[in-house]
Amino acid sequence: MIINLNLEGKKIIVVGGGNEAEKRIKPILNEKCEIIVISDSINIQISKLVKTKQVKFKKQKIKNVKFILELKPDLIITTTNDKKINQKIINHAKKKKIISYSSDNPEDSDFSNAAIIDFEKMIQIAIFTGGRSPIMSKKIKTKAEKVLKKVISKEDIAQIKIQKISRKLAKEIISTQFERKECLRSIMTDNHIDQLIKDGQIKKAEKRAIEILKKWK
Repeated sequence: MIINLNLEGKKIIVVGGGNEAEKRIKPILNEKCEIIVISDSINIQISKLVKTKQVKFKKQKIKNVKFILELKPDLIITTTNDKKINQKIINHAKKKKIISYSSDNPEDSDFSNAAIIDFEKMIQIAIFTGGRSPIMSKKIKTKAEKVLKKVISKEDIAQIKIQKISRKLAKEIISTQFERKECLRSIMTDNHIDQLIKDGQIKKAEKRAIEILKKWK
């Protein structure tokens, strides 16, 4: 089952400070979560993230799993070169019912990392092999990305942004879920809004959507 975890407000520990840790940190930087890197050293890119306060750094050589009890994370990602300590962390996390992932053992982890195709943080498409072959996920991602760039347009992205604004306002002024869906559908299929988006007049398109919402009965 492929799901998208809501990590907002969660505490995430990344064990290890090398390139693998950096790779696991990047996808969650915009998730509004607390990221703590635990390692005896960190690479240049992670160091930059620490300096800009995007992640926290706890300098510590991992010899046991005491840090889990101390920090009480919601999710743990372990990326060290020590397979034994990685497995200890995974096993202890499972006992404590903490979601965990080990870079060197995705089969025993609670989740696998998909190769993500991202369109302006509005559309994310995952290429997923269930941890069986990350390298094939990346290869297929590259092939799929070329095709999808021809399918997903700037107009689609703009429509999503308008739907986001409209959906929030609809919850405030339209009482039933059925009516909200009907209203949002009418906004999505409105020819005037469609033309404004094509003309690059996004603010006017947003204004038109709000007018439809306010007049909805």
